[in-house]
Amino acid sequence: MQTVVWRAMGAQMRAVLDTASPRAAQRLATVPAWFETWEARLSRFRRESELNRLNAGAGDWQVLSPVAWEVAQAAFEAARATDGLVSPLVLEAVVAAGYDRSFEALPVAAAAPPRLPEPCQDWRAVERRPSRRALRLPMGAGLDFGGIGKGWAADRAADRLGQFGPALVDAGGDIAVSAPPRRQPGWSIGVADPLRPDDLVLTLCLPRGGVATSGRDYRRWRSGGREQHHLIDPRTGRPALTDSLAATVIAPTAARAEAAAKAALLLGSAAGLAWLDARADLAGLLIRDDGRVLFSQRLERFLWRST
Repeated sequence: MQTVVWRAMGAQMRAVLDTASPRAAQRLATVPAWFETWEARLSRFRRESELNRLNAGAGDWQVLSPVAWEVAQAAFEAARATDGLVSPLVLEAVVAAGYDRSFEALPVAAAAPPRLPEPCQDWRAVERRPSRRALRLPMGAGLDFGGIGKGWAADRAADRLGQFGPALVDAGGDIAVSAPPRRQPGWSIGVADPLRPDDLVLTLCLPRGGVATSGRDYRRWRSGGREQHHLIDPRTGRPALTDSLAATVIAPTAARAEAAAKAALLLGSAAGLAWLDARADLAGLLIRDDGRVLFSQRLERFLWRST
């Protein structure tokens, strides 16, 4: 196994290749540079990023780079697949809740209360011209690629590394794998207990595809005397009110898993579990505020079994 660890997109990153090839090692060493290039285009916390230029030009047609266009399409597909529960048009709501800078720079408590929330604009109001890689945002709207960007990056990096051997890319908890490691049924992936971070709820066995966790236990802060978090419900424009503390989902891709985990969490434990069970390409679990863990019907096939 060869591993590279670095920090990007506000999170710890890790890429693993199950091969001893020197050529693969050279390729693995370039992965942090890939993420730096992607983050420079996609981050709302980089002043000169393509995303910020795109948001500043709301109301006008704008041509996107291949990378930004591909991530935008992944974000719109996530919105379509979740009936708008995961929307790329949550930027104004996230900023209104107080998440107006990178999480590392965010104060634990802000004196100013959050602005009054409003439902987010409908993602379908964004006009697109695929033949030109062009889109037009409605006035007053802004894109935030957020977790979808990490999931997309994990998928893209795992695809590239998979040419050299079985690969795993962990982009801050959004994990993509290309193939099982040698002599193993899949990659061993632990799911942490949000109430006891040093403990695992269970260990997954992922042969290929993606897994992602969405939770209210990490990116949270206080503003105006109220606890806030980054998971916005587009229907209200405010941090989601849900009895689920965290959701972990396995899907064909990390981007799909990221969107599905967020949707399941926003729906709440009962509706979120039913939503997962209704989709044949998904499996997962939800952890409630009271510590109860709920498993979807198809999760058992992904449980790690020691030999």
